[in-house]
Amino acid sequence: MRSHTVSLANLSATHRDLLWVLSQTGPSESGPLYHALSNYYTDGIDQARLYDTLEELIERDLVTKSNHDTTEYRLTESGRRALAARQAWQAGTRNVSGGHE
Repeated sequence: MRSHTVSLANLSATHRDLLWVLSQTGPSESGPLYHALSNYYTDGIDQARLYDTLEELIERDLVTKSNHDTTEYRLTESGRRALAARQAWQAGTRNVSGGHE
């Protein structure tokens, strides 16, 4: 079997949306990530929730954090693979066994 891809099925929509934003923007500081999600969610997003979500994604090895002059977040290879697998599943291009109707 090939390398294991982490499933995003058990993550919240906020986790998945944050991964999506990072896939579109590339490496980013928290400010632009916060603004992207705040603009998307009608009720906005709390900054503490954003940081908690980022830390959870880091713990799952889907995102890395680097500290230089500023803190920057980026997708890991595992994060890119998991997001690609989810997009394939959403598009119906992957044979998924045990699915539901």
